[in-house]
Amino acid sequence: MDLERLYQFYPQAPHFMGLALQEAQKAAHKGEIPVGAVIVRQGEVLAQAHNRRQELNDLWAHAECLAISQACQKLKDWRLNDCQLYVTLEPCPMCAGAMLQAKISQVFFGAYNLREGCAGSLVQLLDFPGFNWQIETWGGVRLEECQKLLDQFFPKLR
Repeated sequence: MDLERLYQFYPQAPHFMGLALQEAQKAAHKGEIPVGAVIVRQGEVLAQAHNRRQELNDLWAHAECLAISQACQKLKDWRLNDCQLYVTLEPCPMCAGAMLQAKISQVFFGAYNLREGCAGSLVQLLDFPGFNWQIETWGGVRLEECQKLLDQFFPKLR
């Protein structure tokens, strides 16, 4: 991805990814896969969440899904078509589907997910031309920091 171009159009992207990184660190401290997500509209943070699957025993408790639910509740609308989602790891199929259903406008992610990534690494669902909604997607935002959290976490599990 052309990060110079990204930062030209979205100069606050590193800041909001920093908030997502803080959420990811919360997940890591709880023994969860360190993924954090933030949803922003017009420069205002609407929702912040981190993975809580283990804590809640709930497969839906991915950071992105939790943040989408919070933002919808705050706006009292299931449509988030003027919102941006920042997430520290490229979305999985479930989260990509939730983003499409919520009609999020842009997704910014940090680390690439080579096993389940649906924003270009494995498949590209977010701007698939056959769907009725496409999401502008930018990857590699604060990549090194996002990847470092994951790299430090997984060896501890083994």
